[in-house]
Amino acid sequence: MARYGLLGRDIDYSFSKEFFTQKFEREGLNHTYENIDIPSLDGLKIWLTDHGPLKGFNVTIPYKEAIIPFLDSIDPQAKAIGAVNTIKINKNGRMTGYNTDHFGFAKSLEDCIPWLDKTALVLGTGGASKAIIYVLKTLGFTVCQVSRSPIENGLTYGDISRSVLEQHQLIVNCTPLGTYPDLLKFPSIPYQYITSHHMLYDLIYNPVKTEFLKLGQASNARIKNGQKMLEHQALKSWSIWTRP
Repeated sequence: MARYGLLGRDIDYSFSKEFFTQKFEREGLNHTYENIDIPSLDGLKIWLTDHGPLKGFNVTIPYKEAIIPFLDSIDPQAKAIGAVNTIKINKNGRMTGYNTDHFGFAKSLEDCIPWLDKTALVLGTGGASKAIIYVLKTLGFTVCQVSRSPIENGLTYGDISRSVLEQHQLIVNCTPLGTYPDLLKFPSIPYQYITSHHMLYDLIYNPVKTEFLKLGQASNARIKNGQKMLEHQALKSWSIWTRP
Protein backbone atom coordinates (compact mmCIF):
# COMPACT_ATOMS: atom_id res chain seq x y z
CA MET A 1 0.00 0.00 0.00
CA ALA A 2 1.20 3.50 -0.84
CA ARG A 3 -0.16 6.84 0.32
CA TYR A 4 -0.43 10.07 -1.65
CA GLY A 5 -2.13 13.40 -1.11
CA LEU A 6 -2.90 17.00 -2.00
CA LEU A 7 -1.33 19.86 -0.06
CA GLY A 8 -3.25 23.12 0.08
CA ARG A 9 -5.50 25.33 2.16
CA ASP A 10 -9.32 25.15 2.15
CA ILE A 11 -9.27 22.45 -0.54
CA ASP A 12 -12.58 20.67 -0.03
CA TYR A 13 -13.50 21.83 -3.56
CA SER A 14 -10.68 19.83 -5.16
CA PHE A 15 -11.40 16.83 -7.40
CA SER A 16 -7.86 15.42 -7.04
CA LYS A 17 -8.79 13.09 -4.19
CA GLU A 18 -11.79 11.77 -6.12
CA PHE A 19 -9.72 11.41 -9.31
CA PHE A 20 -7.00 9.32 -7.71
CA THR A 21 -9.35 7.31 -5.48
CA GLN A 22 -11.33 6.26 -8.56
CA LYS A 23 -8.12 5.51 -10.45
CA PHE A 24 -6.87 3.26 -7.65
CA GLU A 25 -10.21 1.42 -7.48
CA ARG A 26 -10.33 0.88 -11.26
CA GLU A 27 -6.80 -0.49 -11.33
CA GLY A 28 -7.15 -2.60 -8.18
CA LEU A 29 -4.46 -0.66 -6.33
CA ASN A 30 -4.48 -0.66 -2.55
CA HIS A 31 -3.42 2.99 -2.35
CA THR A 32 -4.91 6.06 -0.71
CA TYR A 33 -5.01 9.75 -1.59
CA GLU A 34 -5.93 12.30 1.04
CA ASN A 35 -6.15 16.04 1.50
CA ILE A 36 -3.35 17.72 3.45
CA ASP A 37 -5.35 20.80 4.36
CA ILE A 38 -3.19 22.99 6.59
CA PRO A 39 -3.37 26.73 7.40
CA SER A 40 0.37 27.27 6.81
CA LEU A 41 3.44 25.33 5.71
CA ASP A 42 4.78 25.55 9.25
CA GLY A 43 2.51 22.59 9.95
CA LEU A 44 3.70 20.41 7.06
CA LYS A 45 6.44 18.48 8.83
CA ILE A 46 4.18 17.92 11.83
CA TRP A 47 1.43 16.61 9.52
CA LEU A 48 3.82 14.27 7.72
CA THR A 49 5.19 12.99 11.03
CA ASP A 50 1.75 12.46 12.58
CA HIS A 51 0.17 10.82 9.52
CA GLY A 52 2.94 8.49 8.48
CA PRO A 53 5.01 8.27 5.30
CA LEU A 54 3.76 9.35 1.87
CA LYS A 55 5.30 8.47 -1.48
CA GLY A 56 4.32 11.81 -2.93
CA PHE A 57 1.78 14.60 -3.02
CA ASN A 58 0.40 17.34 -5.22
CA VAL A 59 0.50 21.00 -4.25
CA THR A 60 -2.20 23.58 -4.90
CA ILE A 61 -3.16 27.11 -3.86
CA PRO A 62 -1.54 28.84 -2.01
CA TYR A 63 1.66 26.80 -1.67
CA LYS A 64 3.04 26.21 -5.19
CA GLU A 65 5.80 28.76 -4.69
CA ALA A 66 6.06 28.76 -0.90
CA ILE A 67 6.82 25.01 -0.81
CA ILE A 68 10.13 25.39 -2.67
CA PRO A 69 12.34 26.20 0.37
CA PHE A 70 11.06 23.02 2.06
CA LEU A 71 12.37 20.78 -0.72
CA ASP A 72 15.62 18.85 -0.77
CA SER A 73 15.89 19.20 -4.55
CA ILE A 74 13.94 20.58 -7.48
CA ASP A 75 13.57 19.44 -11.07
CA PRO A 76 15.26 21.88 -13.51
CA GLN A 77 12.01 22.57 -15.38
CA ALA A 78 10.14 23.34 -12.15
CA LYS A 79 13.01 25.62 -11.15
CA ALA A 80 12.76 27.45 -14.48
CA ILE A 81 9.01 27.87 -14.00
CA GLY A 82 9.37 28.98 -10.39
CA ALA A 83 6.55 26.84 -9.02
CA VAL A 84 6.02 23.26 -7.86
CA ASN A 85 2.80 21.25 -7.89
CA THR A 86 4.13 17.69 -7.53
CA ILE A 87 6.48 16.29 -4.90
CA LYS A 88 8.07 12.86 -4.83
CA ILE A 89 9.34 11.50 -1.52
CA ASN A 90 12.04 8.84 -1.59
CA LYS A 91 12.58 6.08 0.96
CA ASN A 92 14.86 8.35 2.98
CA GLY A 93 12.20 11.03 3.23
CA ARG A 94 13.90 13.43 0.80
CA MET A 95 11.47 15.58 -1.17
CA THR A 96 11.97 16.50 -4.83
CA GLY A 97 9.73 19.07 -6.49
CA TYR A 98 8.34 18.93 -10.02
CA ASN A 99 5.88 20.92 -12.09
CA THR A 100 3.23 18.99 -14.02
CA ASP A 101 0.87 21.95 -14.44
CA HIS A 102 2.77 23.00 -17.55
CA PHE A 103 2.32 19.52 -19.06
CA GLY A 104 -1.39 19.45 -18.23
CA PHE A 105 -2.04 22.91 -19.66
CA ALA A 106 -0.08 22.21 -22.85
CA LYS A 107 -1.94 18.93 -23.44
CA SER A 108 -5.31 20.56 -22.82
CA LEU A 109 -4.52 23.30 -25.32
CA GLU A 110 -3.41 21.04 -28.18
CA ASP A 111 -6.73 21.00 -30.01
CA CYS A 112 -6.95 24.81 -29.81
CA ILE A 113 -3.51 25.68 -31.19
CA PRO A 114 -4.45 25.47 -34.91
CA TRP A 115 -6.88 28.39 -34.70
CA LEU A 116 -5.29 30.54 -31.98
CA ASP A 117 -3.35 33.59 -33.17
CA LYS A 118 -0.83 33.21 -30.32
CA THR A 119 -1.65 36.31 -28.31
CA ALA A 120 -2.66 35.86 -24.67
CA LEU A 121 -3.63 37.71 -21.52
CA VAL A 122 -2.85 35.80 -18.33
CA LEU A 123 -4.91 36.92 -15.34
CA GLY A 124 -3.15 36.46 -12.00
CA THR A 125 0.39 36.20 -10.68
CA GLY A 126 0.34 33.09 -8.47
CA GLY A 127 2.14 29.79 -8.90
CA ALA A 128 -0.28 28.47 -11.52
CA SER A 129 0.26 31.51 -13.73
CA LYS A 130 3.99 30.81 -13.88
CA ALA A 131 3.41 27.42 -15.51
CA ILE A 132 0.86 28.87 -17.93
CA ILE A 133 3.19 31.66 -19.04
CA TYR A 134 6.04 29.15 -19.42
CA VAL A 135 3.92 27.01 -21.76
CA LEU A 136 2.57 29.91 -23.80
CA LYS A 137 6.00 31.43 -24.36
CA THR A 138 7.39 28.01 -25.29
CA LEU A 139 4.61 27.75 -27.89
CA GLY A 140 5.51 31.15 -29.31
CA PHE A 141 2.71 33.22 -27.82
CA THR A 142 3.02 36.90 -27.08
CA VAL A 143 1.94 37.02 -23.44
CA CYS A 144 0.82 39.90 -21.24
CA GLN A 145 0.27 39.25 -17.52
CA VAL A 146 -2.42 41.07 -15.56
CA SER A 147 -2.15 41.81 -11.83
CA ARG A 148 -4.08 43.72 -9.20
CA SER A 149 -0.92 45.74 -8.51
CA PRO A 150 1.50 47.24 -11.06
CA ILE A 151 4.10 44.74 -12.30
CA GLU A 152 7.02 45.05 -14.68
CA ASN A 153 6.03 44.44 -18.31
CA GLY A 154 2.45 43.76 -17.26
CA LEU A 155 -0.93 45.40 -16.83
CA THR A 156 -3.31 46.07 -13.99
CA TYR A 157 -6.99 45.24 -14.40
CA GLY A 158 -7.67 48.95 -14.79
CA ASP A 159 -5.40 49.00 -17.83
CA ILE A 160 -7.49 46.48 -19.76
CA SER A 161 -9.29 48.41 -22.48
CA ARG A 162 -11.15 47.50 -25.64
CA SER A 163 -7.89 47.90 -27.54
CA VAL A 164 -6.04 45.54 -25.19
CA LEU A 165 -8.70 42.86 -25.60
CA GLU A 166 -8.71 43.27 -29.38
CA GLN A 167 -4.96 42.57 -29.34
CA HIS A 168 -5.18 39.38 -27.25
CA GLN A 169 -7.25 36.40 -28.37
CA LEU A 170 -6.68 33.92 -25.52
CA ILE A 171 -7.55 35.03 -21.99
CA VAL A 172 -6.53 32.65 -19.20
CA ASN A 173 -7.86 33.01 -15.67
CA CYS A 174 -5.20 31.84 -13.21
CA THR A 175 -6.85 33.48 -10.21
CA PRO A 176 -9.05 31.57 -7.73
CA LEU A 177 -11.97 33.93 -8.40
CA GLY A 178 -15.08 31.86 -9.00
CA THR A 179 -13.86 28.69 -7.30
CA TYR A 180 -16.40 26.83 -5.17
CA PRO A 181 -17.92 28.04 -2.87
CA ASP A 182 -17.44 31.67 -4.05
CA LEU A 183 -19.28 30.99 -7.28
CA LEU A 184 -20.32 34.55 -8.10
CA LYS A 185 -16.82 36.05 -8.21
CA PHE A 186 -14.93 36.67 -11.45
CA PRO A 187 -11.95 38.69 -12.72
CA SER A 188 -12.70 42.34 -13.37
CA ILE A 189 -12.23 42.81 -17.11
CA PRO A 190 -14.50 44.66 -19.59
CA TYR A 191 -16.49 41.68 -20.82
CA GLN A 192 -18.55 43.92 -23.11
CA TYR A 193 -15.56 43.88 -25.48
CA ILE A 194 -15.28 40.09 -25.61
CA THR A 195 -16.27 38.71 -29.02
CA SER A 196 -16.48 35.45 -30.92
CA HIS A 197 -12.81 36.01 -31.80
CA HIS A 198 -11.79 35.31 -28.20
CA MET A 199 -11.19 32.17 -26.20
CA LEU A 200 -11.61 32.26 -22.42
CA TYR A 201 -9.79 29.52 -20.51
CA ASP A 202 -10.37 29.11 -16.77
CA LEU A 203 -8.01 26.91 -14.76
CA ILE A 204 -10.91 26.41 -12.34
CA TYR A 205 -12.88 23.18 -12.83
CA ASN A 206 -15.28 23.38 -9.89
CA PRO A 207 -17.76 24.69 -10.90
CA VAL A 208 -17.63 23.35 -14.44
CA LYS A 209 -18.69 26.74 -15.80
CA THR A 210 -17.55 29.76 -13.78
CA GLU A 211 -18.99 33.25 -14.07
CA PHE A 212 -15.85 34.13 -16.08
CA LEU A 213 -16.73 31.44 -18.63
CA LYS A 214 -20.44 32.29 -18.60
CA LEU A 215 -19.65 35.91 -19.41
CA GLY A 216 -17.39 34.80 -22.24
CA GLN A 217 -20.01 32.42 -23.60
CA ALA A 218 -22.62 35.19 -23.51
CA SER A 219 -20.42 37.09 -25.97
CA ASN A 220 -20.01 33.99 -28.19
CA ALA A 221 -16.39 33.42 -27.18
CA ARG A 222 -15.00 29.89 -27.08
CA ILE A 223 -14.61 28.66 -23.51
CA LYS A 224 -12.69 25.93 -21.74
CA ASN A 225 -12.35 24.96 -18.07
CA GLY A 226 -9.46 23.34 -16.23
CA GLN A 227 -10.79 19.77 -16.02
CA LYS A 228 -8.60 18.34 -18.78
CA MET A 229 -5.58 20.18 -17.44
CA LEU A 230 -6.23 18.64 -14.02
CA GLU A 231 -6.47 15.14 -15.48
CA HIS A 232 -3.33 15.44 -17.61
CA GLN A 233 -1.23 16.93 -14.82
CA ALA A 234 -2.49 14.30 -12.36
CA LEU A 235 -1.49 11.44 -14.65
CA LYS A 236 1.90 13.07 -15.17
CA SER A 237 2.30 13.26 -11.38
CA TRP A 238 1.45 9.57 -11.15
CA SER A 239 4.15 8.72 -13.69
CA ILE A 240 6.69 10.64 -11.60
CA TRP A 241 5.67 8.97 -8.35
CA THR A 242 5.81 5.46 -9.81
CA ARG A 243 8.97 5.59 -11.88
CA PRO A 244 12.14 4.06 -10.40
